[in-house]
Amino acid sequence: MKRTIISVLITLVAALVLFYIFLPPINLSSYAFWSYLFILTVIFSVLTFFSDVEELFRYGKTPSKKLLYVMVSIIVVLGLITVINFVASPIFSAKSYSKRIAISENHEFVSDVAPVDFTKTPLIDKESSQKLGDRKMGEFTSWVSQFYVSDIYSQINYNNEIVRVTPLEYAGFIKYLTNRSEGIKGYIKVNSVDGSASLEELSDGMRYMPSAYFFENLDRKLRFSYPTAIFDEASFEVDNEGNPYWIVPTIKYAGVGLKKEINGAIILNPITGESKRYAVEDIPTWVDHVYSADLIIEQVDNWGEYRNGFFNSIFGQKDVINTTEGYNYLVMDDDVYLYTGITSVSSDESNLGFVLVNLRTKEANYYLAPGAEEFSAMASAEGLVQEKGYEASFPLLINLNNKPTYLLSLKDNAGLVKMYAFIDVADYQKVVVNDASLGIEAAAKKYLGEDISSGDLIKDEKIVIESIKNVVIDGNTYYYITDEKNNLYVAKINVEKIILPYLKNGDSITISYNKGERSNTITELEKN
Repeated sequence: MKRTIISVLITLVAALVLFYIFLPPINLSSYAFWSYLFILTVIFSVLTFFSDVEELFRYGKTPSKKLLYVMVSIIVVLGLITVINFVASPIFSAKSYSKRIAISENHEFVSDVAPVDFTKTPLIDKESSQKLGDRKMGEFTSWVSQFYVSDIYSQINYNNEIVRVTPLEYAGFIKYLTNRSEGIKGYIKVNSVDGSASLEELSDGMRYMPSAYFFENLDRKLRFSYPTAIFDEASFEVDNEGNPYWIVPTIKYAGVGLKKEINGAIILNPITGESKRYAVEDIPTWVDHVYSADLIIEQVDNWGEYRNGFFNSIFGQKDVINTTEGYNYLVMDDDVYLYTGITSVSSDESNLGFVLVNLRTKEANYYLAPGAEEFSAMASAEGLVQEKGYEASFPLLINLNNKPTYLLSLKDNAGLVKMYAFIDVADYQKVVVNDASLGIEAAAKKYLGEDISSGDLIKDEKIVIESIKNVVIDGNTYYYITDEKNNLYVAKINVEKIILPYLKNGDSITISYNKGERSNTITELEKN
């Protein structure tokens, strides 16, 4: 009995030490919790084994059955977990997996996404933001030796500005000890539109950080405050007043570690350590990142794979679709949306459409827009300047003249943006690149071949042609039309290849067009 008590006490001490180090959630649906229990069981079993061996050799006693009971318990528990997870797997629950995310398919891109405003378009990607942030940090020589810039760089909507924010971190254990009394008094903010970077200084330092130690470590602070919660990856954000916060989504599973879902979020103030847990529907609107990109893509893939059952996803693969490899972000109406393409499982480098998912509410829309897959578009842009060796960024999806269009940057080996490229989603052979030093507006005008439209779409208007001329620009044929009221119109040949070449003065036509500053862009045309 005495040896059993000693074994139990040693196991309890090990439990406390391991809990402090590894911070597993006390939650039956977490693999981390069962791994924690398994390690403790192994420790207790080893202690029991050596105790029984000692008693056998010293006193000739028959070993107790405690070890046998422990082994049987482990086998039973592992068996139960296996059975539960098998029953909860897509084999038996394909429909529930396909419904992990509700995706609306009755939307039009040009209706939901406003025409591009280049003064609010995030042209600076995460990689470039990191370089800008490091450069800004280098200007503060007294800080560089004590802190480093985290690589988080969360993209947020900050008072209608599209920015990336990331905290500073302690540069090691010694730097933590020498600075912990004041904390970390700043974070980096990079404007994703114009590339301006600033180090935002705080009057009170941030104490609860991933790089802090002991009970000021962020993960440890969260675990001891919420011992049963399962945490997703924390993101760093600031509210509308510029106050920093950690946004930590909480997870629920089906079975053990299956069908991951977000059931709320903890918002923690890194300065005071105060935190509050919110249900998903109650999360403040200034928060932009509740659902991670990886989780959204996993759920969209399940929606596309299992709609017609598990076995169809493997064998028949009728109507089976999934996401493309990359993703990017759009900022609309004070929220951040994830964008990714949708392609067939037998993809031939083309997309069937794309999805936009609100990262705070998980509202998701699917837009049918057959066209170029993102990496094909990137390769097409790189091919135009292959002698320069520029590397294309992952495209932004924009509404340019009421058409989904890829916008991407071409960067040199130093990560500096040298050119902009516009690519027609429907046809990635239609690509125009332009020197970034001339500005994004100049690149857009070169792509369009005329003035950028205001975004107002006029439908089914009848006009009489006063004059019509055609011009070839960058290999594309454009028709310039003047009506009897002296209004100017421009039409690309692909608007109506059969009719446009045969139009002449005096013909009556019905058109739909986008209004422009000096001329109008025809999108549809038929002869009366």
